[in-house]
Formats: sequence, structure tokens, C-alpha cells
Amino acid sequence: MRFSLIVFSLIIGLNQSCKKPEGEGGSASIKGKVWTQKYNGTFSTLQAEYPGADEWVYIIYGSETSYGDRIRTNYLGEFEFRFLRTGKYKLYVYSRDSTFQSPSGEVAVVKELEIKERKQTVDVGQIIIFD
Repeated sequence: MRFSLIVFSLIIGLNQSCKKPEGEGGSASIKGKVWTQKYNGTFSTLQAEYPGADEWVYIIYGSETSYGDRIRTNYLGEFEFRFLRTGKYKLYVYSRDSTFQSPSGEVAVVKELEIKERKQTVDVGQIIIFD
């Protein structure tokens, strides 16, 4: 009886230690598009809209504090993070602050998502930023 309890505990422990955390090394991906809206200085008039070309998109793996990777959008504002594992992720892109509350004049636009299947592609759609 004691031996089977030890074996059971070892199996449970090994199973828990084999679970890989969020991040690179899998077969899933996250994709989307950054879209820019250009406003005047007081944000009262929309002057133009266009793809967010060459914008940095950052990804945070699971409950990490800092970003794990970043990628630039292409000329159409598109991006894709590939070879990810299942789990929770946050994406963010910097935008001009339309509320005038941020001392730097910029804020992060954040999207939270979850990859639930090994080979899943999650499309976050458009991330709208202000210029």
C-alpha cells in the first residue's frame, strides 16, 4: 500500500513538472493588425486612418512581468507570433494618449487572450492606436 502511494505521488509530481509554461516552443500562433487613427492635437478631429506599419508589438507570456518577445508590423500593419504553447498571453502596442493623463504622452493598448489548443491560431483582430 505504501509503495503504491509513493508511485502515485511520483507520477503526479512528474506530470505537474512536465507541463510547460506559456511561451515559445509550441505549434500555435497569435496574429492581428495594428490600425492607426491620426487626430489633431486636441483629439477633436480625425484626420486620417491607415495601417500601423513598422509598429512594435510586444507579447507577455503567462503571468510574467516583462515582455518575452516583440515584433514589428509589416507595411500593412500585420503581425504574427508563431511557435507558441497553450496558455494565457498579453499583447500590447504603444499609442498616443487621447486622455492627456500620461506624462509621457503615450499609453499601452493591451489585448489579453488565451491559446487553448496546441495548433490553434488566435486572431486578435485590429489593435487601434492613435497618432
